[in-house]
Amino acid sequence: MYQLIKKENAARRGSFTTVHGVVQTPAFMNVGTSAAIKGGISSYDLVDLKCQVELCNTYHLHVRPGDGLIKRLGGLHKFMGWERPILTDSGGFQVFSLASLRKIEEEGVTFASHIDGRRIFMGPETSMQIQSNLGSTIAMAFDECVENPSTHDYSARSCARTTRWLVRCKTEMARLNALPDTLNPKQLLFGINQGCVYDDLRIAHMQEIAELDLDGYAIGGLAVGEPAEEMYRIISAVEPFMPAGKPRYLMGVGTPGNILEAVSRGVDLFDCVMPSRNARHGHLNTWSGIRNIMNAKYAEDLSPIDPECGCPTCQKFSRAYLRHLFKANEMLAMRLAVMHNLYFYNTLMERIREALDNGAFEDFKKKYVALLDTRI
Repeated sequence: MYQLIKKENAARRGSFTTVHGVVQTPAFMNVGTSAAIKGGISSYDLVDLKCQVELCNTYHLHVRPGDGLIKRLGGLHKFMGWERPILTDSGGFQVFSLASLRKIEEEGVTFASHIDGRRIFMGPETSMQIQSNLGSTIAMAFDECVENPSTHDYSARSCARTTRWLVRCKTEMARLNALPDTLNPKQLLFGINQGCVYDDLRIAHMQEIAELDLDGYAIGGLAVGEPAEEMYRIISAVEPFMPAGKPRYLMGVGTPGNILEAVSRGVDLFDCVMPSRNARHGHLNTWSGIRNIMNAKYAEDLSPIDPECGCPTCQKFSRAYLRHLFKANEMLAMRLAVMHNLYFYNTLMERIREALDNGAFEDFKKKYVALLDTRI
């Protein structure tokens, strides 16, 4: 259940109650693709890093170790030692990214596994069954994520298919949630808005799926190479048609600046591999901009990555030490860097919520929207 606490223009401050706990929004979901954050971060670390929701990947867990095995072991929460909410994506984006190996039909999609090449079929019912086996808090509907750019005609046909698939997802989830051996009979379903970069398709599709009265709504198919301004335009176009009493999720976004812009347009939830991926390459988020820890100027610098940061890395280690770890190819480098970036992102969301609580979000955005995405 979503509760809207306060608004500042289109920006929303809310709370979202689930069977696995309450999520304060706006929130960033930390991406643990294969039930782990890349860079040696455990679920127990995530609690200290202020993570509220972890996102796991339906396709990857289906392929390895297998969703049936995870169900037999008590579900994803137990498997990975995480008691807070988990969102599982539908596998649709993986099908999109494996484009050269796929065949889309009305029933679903057949494609080749990235691990051993075996043929895998995934459709709305399969995706719901896998996510039910995982027992996640929120299951994402199975959708088609079209390439950008795609023609208006193809995008329109794809939207219609995504809607038909969404109806099937809803029916199958209702069936699964009623079974006696279902791990999480209160599993929630989020639908996904598609329509490429066409405002008319986006709006029509949002109006269509809003009528299905789902637990939440996502904007998908963005952050796949289009200019940021185009993404912001689409969010602004779609937002008035998204149900106000349900959480809104912008998939796969993004930089701190992207998040601030999207919050100001009414988005509640975000996820992105960017903070952990950038960290593993020594690119660290700070309140003064992005720091490349590999730079020679940090070789004898005993300051923390960011003097304003309260993360475990900044509290105990210096820039000089972290740079040394990267240069020496020590695994600890990635762990310490990822801890820092995730803590930064979760603290950013905390400060956004605080600014909204105090009616000061526009000032906060003005101060940080360009600064946080600037390279030091």
